[in-house]
Amino acid sequence: MSANLLINTDLAKTILTGFIHSEITRSGFSRAVIGLSGGIDSALSCVLAAEALGPQNVLAVRMPYKTSSIDSLEDAQHVIDKTGVKSLTVPITEMVEPLFERFPVANAMRRGNSMARARMIVLYDQSEAFGGLVVGTGNKTEILLGYSTLYGDSACALNPIGDLYKTQVRQLSVALGVPDSIINKPPSADLWAGQTDEDELGFTYEEVDKLLHLIVDERYSPSECVDAGFPQEFVHKVIERIRRNQFKRLLPPIAKLSNRTIGYDFLYLRDWGT
Repeated sequence: MSANLLINTDLAKTILTGFIHSEITRSGFSRAVIGLSGGIDSALSCVLAAEALGPQNVLAVRMPYKTSSIDSLEDAQHVIDKTGVKSLTVPITEMVEPLFERFPVANAMRRGNSMARARMIVLYDQSEAFGGLVVGTGNKTEILLGYSTLYGDSACALNPIGDLYKTQVRQLSVALGVPDSIINKPPSADLWAGQTDEDELGFTYEEVDKLLHLIVDERYSPSECVDAGFPQEFVHKVIERIRRNQFKRLLPPIAKLSNRTIGYDFLYLRDWGT
């Protein structure tokens, strides 16, 4: 791993648990809801939320589809047992099957996106039922590459791990005692049988994190990335993914007609008690 990607895990824990607590309480809440997939990202968000709010104030929701890995369910249960958070299992098969039957030619991508959005329906329903805000589980690598479903797994009220690259998520997870079975398994959204993130992306997280750090954090130009030893085709592919998926990182743009347009001029609250 690049030395530039190494983080101070103690400091990161302090900052991120403080972020969760302050962002939730300043909104008038004291609880959190998390979709717990059995993967490393949601496991880390769950551990951080339990630390920040107390396990009794965190609801972890498992939402398997009929093809979901049994190992994923078991790994999610390991996190629930370790943290002591409240938990709920809501299968989504009966939610999405009517849509799949209506469009039998839908490919794996369409089906995966539908499952991700069905899970977010469940999470936001439980947000109301439990009285907690939905905590996000997307890391910086996924956000930059657009490797998420808009209004699916990308939807949340706050995201504690969105400024951690995938390799940094792994570092912090090790430090916070996330179960080894989760840390060591191939990353997967578990949207269909045998699916892995790195197979779908076409490169490893370790490779792309080094490049993303240069492009985003160090502001390297494409030619400087090539000079640093990255293949030109790889650099172009990653930059194009970042550019093409910018729309996923923004709220929908609003056509400007007035002097104070939301998202342009009205950006933050000043003296409104926050």
